[in-house]
Amino acid sequence: MRSKKTHWMLLFIVLCAITLEGQEKIIKDDLGFHYDMSAPPQRIVSLAPNITEILFALGLGEKIVGVTRFCDFPEEALKKEKIGGLVNPNPEKIIALNPDLIMGFRGNPLRILERLRNLNLPLFVLDTGTTIESLFPLIKKIGRVTHAEKRAEFFARSLSARYENILKSLQSVEHKPKVFLSLHGMGLWTCGSESFLNDLIHKARGVNIAGNIPRKWLNYNREQLIHEEPEVIIILSKSKKEFLKSRHWIRNEAHLDGIKAVTKDEIFFLDENLATRLGPRLIQALEELSRLLHPQSFEKE
Repeated sequence: MRSKKTHWMLLFIVLCAITLEGQEKIIKDDLGFHYDMSAPPQRIVSLAPNITEILFALGLGEKIVGVTRFCDFPEEALKKEKIGGLVNPNPEKIIALNPDLIMGFRGNPLRILERLRNLNLPLFVLDTGTTIESLFPLIKKIGRVTHAEKRAEFFARSLSARYENILKSLQSVEHKPKVFLSLHGMGLWTCGSESFLNDLIHKARGVNIAGNIPRKWLNYNREQLIHEEPEVIIILSKSKKEFLKSRHWIRNEAHLDGIKAVTKDEIFFLDENLATRLGPRLIQALEELSRLLHPQSFEKE
């Protein structure tokens, strides 16, 4: 016959287990709000292209019922119902889709996110990171919220392995070229230290000439650009056609013909969608940028 002490100990263990189980059903998003993840979501709305890409990569495409008009990868995303843009999603359209999970990103305006939350919609917001490494916990967190933890863990590990292989290929690099990263069609807009694109340049063993400026995006001064004299200019464009227009502008109309990158024609294309989304293809962007800056490091492959 059990003693009273043993009985109470067993009861305490059971109560602790119940409490822990309840706690595991509640998760905080990156804005500090609670989300009930007790049941796997069946109808997901994505408010950002990078989230859409991750959801598809985790095999959750069939559960996605709405995406933004900028969600163009993979191709299946184009067939999903559109709920507006990244900064102006339509709450009425979102409500009509009857989602049990809305995944927002920090690029969505706070006023829009607050409105969705005030409507008691099942919103979970993820924040941006400032490094490439922030991609891996982002994938795992999405996996946890969507009950796809094992797939997310495996996917994050495989991407991390590719990432480490790229870094390994660059170990012998001695000279880090000065780089100016330009956004197509936006003059001399570039990235500062608060953007993960700054880390992308750094990890590709380059030096971002705007990397000492504590901002995500800024319009760089032409005189300062001439003074810094970058060795390489990377133009982020959605297509080679757009890239050629931007390169022509830099070479012929921006009065930058005296800097090294222009005189040596070290002006290269990098797919904007690969590089500007904190998603799985960011690793591909790192490899492509690394090959542009240090082709000799990949010659043996």
